[in-house]
Amino acid sequence: MRKPIIPTAAKVSQYGIHPNLLTKRMAEYPEMTSVMVKELFPDAPEVIYPSAAGDGLDLIKKAAVAALQNVDMSMIKPGHSVNVLASHHGFTLLGGQPYATFLKVVRDEIESKTGATDIRLRAGNGLRFRETEEYIKQYGLDVHFKGKARCIAPIDEGIPIKTEIGTLYGLKSVYDADWIVHAHNSDVREVHFHRHVDRAVKPFGMSYARIETRSTYHQNLGPRGANFTARSIFESEFVKSKFAFTAFLDMAPSGVVGVVAANDLFELNDYLTFVGLNYYGKIMTLLGEIDECIVGLDFPCPVPYVFAAGVIYANMVGANVDLFDLDGDLPPYTWYTEAFYGKNGKPLIDDIAPVNPAVKMVIHNYAWGGYPSAFFSEQIPTIVVKKEQAELFDNDPQNLEYTKHAVISENLDNAMQFAYKTANTDKVLIFDGAIGGLNLSHSLLQLLQEKAPAVSKRVDEELMPKWLRQRGISSLGVKRK
Repeated sequence: MRKPIIPTAAKVSQYGIHPNLLTKRMAEYPEMTSVMVKELFPDAPEVIYPSAAGDGLDLIKKAAVAALQNVDMSMIKPGHSVNVLASHHGFTLLGGQPYATFLKVVRDEIESKTGATDIRLRAGNGLRFRETEEYIKQYGLDVHFKGKARCIAPIDEGIPIKTEIGTLYGLKSVYDADWIVHAHNSDVREVHFHRHVDRAVKPFGMSYARIETRSTYHQNLGPRGANFTARSIFESEFVKSKFAFTAFLDMAPSGVVGVVAANDLFELNDYLTFVGLNYYGKIMTLLGEIDECIVGLDFPCPVPYVFAAGVIYANMVGANVDLFDLDGDLPPYTWYTEAFYGKNGKPLIDDIAPVNPAVKMVIHNYAWGGYPSAFFSEQIPTIVVKKEQAELFDNDPQNLEYTKHAVISENLDNAMQFAYKTANTDKVLIFDGAIGGLNLSHSLLQLLQEKAPAVSKRVDEELMPKWLRQRGISSLGVKRK
């Protein structure tokens, strides 16, 4: 059996416990093993990062330079200012260095090709308003952008944008340059919110928008229904007058596939929609085949965003339904879905899908606060490891009720023993960011190996055609940009 993959390292952050307190990782247990995505699905795309030769970051640099050769930058003149727009989620992928490296190349290529020197980084975040500041310093982006790298928060000063549906609000600091460059990643991530519709356009209604506008995703219109706000902002005359080009780090569950870039965001969006479904559809569908398991949270991110094989825990919570199927009702988890639950933790209406019943128990070994997560501990039995981590959540204004629904364990060993006995299963799936695959128990590995061939066939022959048809995209003519 393969040894477990080294989990993503803990990070010093005001949103998590100090790494010194993380004395044991779940992957260290002898009953744990690992499996690569490529072993489960041999047709998974080849990746440039990680690289067996250890030159993955160099390959990303080369891929970014090559992709940007095909982009028209002639509108940018030597005296112009340029805002390179980024989002915090990219820094949680594969340790963060791939996205940071990509952003540095984008900056350098703009300067090299246009002569412009006033090139700024505007990196957005979510509800952890200082998180991106930590990433900017950690990856040296403040130095590389010559002191012009800035974290932008949804509560920063706004700017009204006239759109075809009325006035919406972006962040003033996003649009305070002559030109903007949309530098993002294709990781599907919050499928429960955007449902993989206009994924490439989403940041214009989220990372680059004021909280009044971005909250349409969470509260006003709900998942999928809010996607047109991002498209409306991007298609406004104001934003189009500033948009130069876009570049994406092209992601798959097993790593970085390459870099894609274009002047036409909607054309690139079709490509990214196709490959996102193609790359992630099989692993997400396979997770839905798990009948029972203990889930481990062991990654430097808020609870719903911890990773396993490129899929976040929030999507495992909803894996009992097909999150890519647009004919489906509300996903089992979104903030909008939560609004249909009463104070007793029960749904107010009958047609709300329950959270994934296969998740019998959660061991919270390491995950950050800064995101409202009480819904997860209320719906699924949860063990929080160490009193320091419990205290962190107890003092987090967004998680005052999280440990109310959980039990606290003094160490991971006790938590594991309790979970095995109480959940009555030895199947364990660890969301620890293992690059290229999954860390899991031997018993769960056997199940996934048995289910993977049939899942692959069903996705190829049944689900992919349906998903593409629902989005008006044909696989014919969709080519790598």
